[in-house]
Amino acid sequence: MSDSCQVAVAPGARSGARETGARVLFVEDNQGLLASVFAYLEARGFVLDAAPDGPSGLQLAAQGDYDVIVLDWMLPRMDGIEVLRHLRNHGSDASILLLTARDQLDSKLAGFRAGADDYLAKPFAMAELEARLLALSFRRFGRKQVLQVSDLHFDLLTQTITRGERLLRLYSGCRAVLEVLMRESPNVVSRERLEFAIWGDDRPDRDMLRSHMYELRKRLDLDEEPKLLHTINKQGYRLALTDAAEDGKA
Repeated sequence: MSDSCQVAVAPGARSGARETGARVLFVEDNQGLLASVFAYLEARGFVLDAAPDGPSGLQLAAQGDYDVIVLDWMLPRMDGIEVLRHLRNHGSDASILLLTARDQLDSKLAGFRAGADDYLAKPFAMAELEARLLALSFRRFGRKQVLQVSDLHFDLLTQTITRGERLLRLYSGCRAVLEVLMRESPNVVSRERLEFAIWGDDRPDRDMLRSHMYELRKRLDLDEEPKLLHTINKQGYRLALTDAAEDGKA
């Protein structure tokens, strides 16, 4: 892809939008472009990975539960259309966005026939890329409306949270934290990401997050239940049914 797609992010351009929770894989060999895209999107709460060629992209896609996969058409070793067909033939339900300079109708139709959900021609505006990624991620969330970790369920439409037969009543801050933790499970989530999920850019002191995590742990893990919420020393928090977590104080 051409470096002409790169744009500078204006100071103060970042909105107060909260953590999107959207996980996006970019399969792209232009490292300069990736640096610009990552700087823009990570500042807006996207969780991003990148692969430099088709086979590497397929490997990462098989290992991670991505909401959106962004494919450049012209890739080393295996082009984007081949990668796209392979993903669909092997049951991937991720939303897929094709990025390419080919803006002719025939090229667009070929991409859609191969299984693409959307198509963005370069050069493009970063704001448009962000908007399309959000729309595609929400589309996938509509197909996957209930998050689950062990016996914990979070219905995103009704905002109902249950563990086993118990109904958990959580206020909005704890729900925001829990959604990020469930989407990232079993990975560790940093304190900074969780703070952004609740407060956006207006982050208070660290004791506020600690009180939220205390409240969430109190409601989530009763004494007789296997622990799901774990504090990982000097890293953050993890939501998982595991004995490997290094529990500490919230």
